Amino acid sequence: MIIGFVAIARSDELAGGGPFLRRQMVWSVLAIVAALAAAVPNYRVFGRTSPALYAVALGLLVAVYFFPAVNGARRWIRLGPIGVQPSDLAKVALVLVLARCLMYRADVRRLRGLLAPVGLTLLPALLVVGEPDLGTALVFVPVLFVMLFVAGARARHLAGLALTGACLLPALWGQMSLEQQTRVTSLFDQAGPNETARGDAYHLRQAKQVMALGGWCGSLVAGQAVDDPGAYHLPEARSDFILCVVGERMGLVGIAVVLGLYGLFIGRGLAIAEATREPFARLAAAGLVTLVAVQAGVNAAMTVGLLPITGLSLPWVSYGGSGLVTAGIIVGLLVSLAVRPGYEVTNEPFRYAAD
Repeated sequence: MIIGFVAIARSDELAGGGPFLRRQMVWSVLAIVAALAAAVPNYRVFGRTSPALYAVALGLLVAVYFFPAVNGARRWIRLGPIGVQPSDLAKVALVLVLARCLMYRADVRRLRGLLAPVGLTLLPALLVVGEPDLGTALVFVPVLFVMLFVAGARARHLAGLALTGACLLPALWGQMSLEQQTRVTSLFDQAGPNETARGDAYHLRQAKQVMALGGWCGSLVAGQAVDDPGAYHLPEARSDFILCVVGERMGLVGIAVVLGLYGLFIGRGLAIAEATREPFARLAAAGLVTLVAVQAGVNAAMTVGLLPITGLSLPWVSYGGSGLVTAGIIVGLLVSLAVRPGYEVTNEPFRYAAD
C-alpha cells in the first residue's frame, strides 16, 4: 500500500494535483480494519455463512443495474460520495461458497459433481458480464479451475471444460461490444512512438512509454528526465495503469520489488493451503491466492501489451476503495486460516474437535 501511495502521489502531481492520495489513505485505514475483522473470528464462521454472503453478493450485482451508468457501464452502487463495486466483494464470496460446496463433495471426480460449482460460478460471472465487465468475469474462471483441482477433480474433466470454453469463444466474440473487440485487436496492432494511435492502442503506447521513462531507478532517485508533460499523459494512471507509474517513479527496480512482493504473498498463501488439515480452509486459501495471482498477473501483463486491456486493478497498489478493502479482507481471511491449521475434522461438515 505504501508503494501505491507513492505512485498515486506521482499521478496526482503529473495531473496537476488532486485529492486521490488522501482518499486512498482513508480507504487504507478501512482496509486494515477489514483485515482485522476477517482475521480475528474463526474461519468456520465464514464457512457457515458463505451461502448467505454469496446471496448478498448476487443481490448487490443485481442492484447495480438500478443505478446510473458511469462511462457506459453499471458497475457501481453509489450512496452519496461513497461508491462500492460489488464485483470485488463477489470474488471473495464466490471463493468461500465454492470452498464449502467442494469440501465434502465425494462426486467431484465425476462430471456430475462439477455441475454445482460451475453453476455457482456462472451466476455472478454472467451478472458481471452484463455490466459490462468482461475482465472481472474472466477472473472467476481460473479460480474455479484451481479450486476444482485442489478438491480432486480429474484432469481430463478439467481439460474438457477448458476445451468447451475454447469452442465457445467465437460465440463470445460475437456478443462482445465494439470497444471490447478493439481491446483485443489493438493488442496485435500496437502503435509505435512516432505513429498515430487512438483508443486502446493509445493507452498501450502511453503505458509503455511512461514505464520506460523511469529507467533503472526511476524519477524518485534520478529526477525527472523529460520536460514534456505530454509524455507522461496516461489515462487511468492511478488505477488500471498504476504499475506504469511505479515504473516511472521507481524504475525497473521498483517494478521488480512489486512483483517480488506478489510472489512472496502467493508463496506464503500456498504454504498456508498446504499446511492446513481442514478441507474448507485448504480450498479457501487456494482460491484466495488464485484471485490475487490472476489479478496481479493480468494487470502487469496488460500494461506492457502482453494481454488486452481489461480494467483489472493491481491489488493493494491501485487507487480504489472497494478493491483495497476487498484485498484487506483477503489478507485477514488468510491470516485466520494460517493461525488455525490443525483442526481435527469429523465426518460432519463444520463440526470440529476442541481447539
